[in-house]
Amino acid sequence: MNKPVPMARMSHWKPFEWIVAIRFLREGRMQTAFIMGGVAIGVGVIVFMSALLSGLQANFVRRALTGQAHIQLLPPKEVVRSLRDESGESRTAGSLAQGAILQAPLQRIKSIDQWQAVAAQIRAMPQVMVVSPAATGSALVVRGDASRSISVIGIEPEFYFRIVPMDEKVVRGRARLTGSDILIGTELASDLGVGVGDKLRVTSSMGVTNTLTITGLFDLGNKGANTRTTYLALHTAQSLLGLPGGVTVLDVTVRDIYAAESIAQRITATTGVQADSWIRTNEQFFTAVRAQTTANTAIRFFVALSVAFGIASVLVVSVVQKSREIGILRAMGVSRGQVLRVFLLQGGLLALGGALLGSGMGAAALVVWLRVARNADGTPLFPLTLEPSLFVTALLLATLTGLVAAFAPALRAARLDPVVAIRG
Repeated sequence: MNKPVPMARMSHWKPFEWIVAIRFLREGRMQTAFIMGGVAIGVGVIVFMSALLSGLQANFVRRALTGQAHIQLLPPKEVVRSLRDESGESRTAGSLAQGAILQAPLQRIKSIDQWQAVAAQIRAMPQVMVVSPAATGSALVVRGDASRSISVIGIEPEFYFRIVPMDEKVVRGRARLTGSDILIGTELASDLGVGVGDKLRVTSSMGVTNTLTITGLFDLGNKGANTRTTYLALHTAQSLLGLPGGVTVLDVTVRDIYAAESIAQRITATTGVQADSWIRTNEQFFTAVRAQTTANTAIRFFVALSVAFGIASVLVVSVVQKSREIGILRAMGVSRGQVLRVFLLQGGLLALGGALLGSGMGAAALVVWLRVARNADGTPLFPLTLEPSLFVTALLLATLTGLVAAFAPALRAARLDPVVAIRG
């Protein structure tokens, strides 16, 4: 005959804790349904809000950086030099004679010193993707009796077009730049009454004049930029601005856009050239992005906290209701560790089940939102992707939250005295 196996030994070959945990959950079907529903709603909110805010933030950053580099290197500005007295000693501003006025000098167009060597140093950095030299300055464009002040940007297309995708922004013509070509904005073309193939006479502040052919009209999504900005080949702009072989800007893009400021500081320390990141030049915008991230984190934290309290409260009630059963199990040889694991499993199962439902609810809400929220032309408000990592993270965090929330009730159940529990 087979000998009966003690209860304490059954757990070595049968999932005793799982059987008891599932049985307890089935006996309290109403409580189980309510708490799983609460967890599902919480996880659904976390998934929906996280995906929505992440997509919105990515869209804002993409729009902000679509027409500019992540980092710009600029030549040093002209500064006021200290005066010298008759003895030849330098005077500071505080030692100047009363009534003396320090006036900031006029900022002239000048090149970055040894820019080829600086560009080579930056390209060697592992975080850097593209380094594009540019010569920038002001000029006057004339077409018949009409004239407009413009901003000239001389570029090397093979590098610059990897930073700003001009092929996507050109609405007429094509993004071609040879020695006699120019790209202008749609607003400037409208003001001057010109189109692709027409010629413009451009005169710089140095008095140099050049006649250029319009090869394309672009739209940068900003009326002011479309009115003033023009693109020329680098060597053409250098001749026009009186910068033979020189550049006034080095545009840089990096792999991690949020590390742009630290990389810019490293570039300045390495090369000695002033480097400004998009985070510094768009400080208010970056503050808004950080505020969105903080708000998203706060929402997830408080939702997770409410889920944890809900699971803990249900399990506390379950411990009180099942005190007699727990006492009987303890008297039959079930260890405290097994009782502890029973209630931890309940917390984990409640959280996991609710998280699975909540992930489905969140995904469905995102699909509905994508179909309902549209621009006037029927296109989505902004690109939104359902990342699998978001759902995996939600499941793991919800399950972990359930286990943590179940720990206190499980510990209380494990510490119950069998005799007192049975009598109670």
